Amino acid sequence: MKFLVSAVLLPSLAAAAILPDTIGAYRRGAATKPTISDQPIWTEYGLKDSETAVYQNGAGAAKFTATAWQLQDTTGSMAAFQWQRPPAAKPSTAAKQAVETPDSLLLVYGNYLLSFAGYKPAKEEIDALLGALHNVDFTVLPILPTYLPSDGLVANSERYILGPVTLQKFAPGISPSLAAFHFGAEAQTGVFHSPKGDATMAIFNYPTPKIAMQQVAEFQKLTGAVAKRSGPMVAVVLAPPDPDYAENLLSQVRYQAQVTADEYVPTQRDNIGNLVINAFILIGILLAFALVSGFALGGFRALRRASRHGEEADAMITLHL
Repeated sequence: MKFLVSAVLLPSLAAAAILPDTIGAYRRGAATKPTISDQPIWTEYGLKDSETAVYQNGAGAAKFTATAWQLQDTTGSMAAFQWQRPPAAKPSTAAKQAVETPDSLLLVYGNYLLSFAGYKPAKEEIDALLGALHNVDFTVLPILPTYLPSDGLVANSERYILGPVTLQKFAPGISPSLAAFHFGAEAQTGVFHSPKGDATMAIFNYPTPKIAMQQVAEFQKLTGAVAKRSGPMVAVVLAPPDPDYAENLLSQVRYQAQVTADEYVPTQRDNIGNLVINAFILIGILLAFALVSGFALGGFRALRRASRHGEEADAMITLHL
């Protein structure tokens, strides 16, 4: 019975492990679940699993803490990355989405968010860790964050909104009913600095321009807000200290439809000249094969006659009818 219980539990325990046993010269200690604050936000971002562990280099004092969060998809990991970035973090070359401080590193790999505190692993150490991750999702990221203007944007102030919980956390001036998440809306927010004060912009993306036209009229009723529609997107600046600056921000949000069409690319097989040449080559091969086969058969029969063993085989049977 004990062996049966072990056989059932061990695979599940092994599957629960996220972080590897070693990272470079550092060996992992006991892995635990990290303390999750703001659980409703993590749930809305699609948190599936998480793990934290302390890594130590031998018996020395050198050690660091690694934490991994596995999200439902790449949108969730991107949103969590924006949320978890330290305000003073600088961009890092460790990954496409990565920031660092003097003693920490935060990066995204697929649907995973990885944090290292006390040590920044080298590229080869990170590559080995990423290669050991399971069930990695590489869904294409949403393009909504690219529409956020860059001029005046406060570093690391972007936040991605997927539902009512994150809306109330990052843009409490907008009600969930106004955002209309039942249409499948998502939003990207950012804080912009102007001479008269900071302003928060939110860009909502809806399935169709028609829905956006309906919603922009509702956003324009929001007290103190300035809103504009561009394609299926609605951009709104909340309580701007400078209305002129808000209008300038909104003018920079321009939707550009991306249309892709499957185009047939001709190959060598579509060239009629190549088809004719290949036909003559095939005819030549068949003729050569026929000639070689004929000479081989004729030579074989001639040898049999010369050795006087093929007379009976070559004799013709006639019926005198």
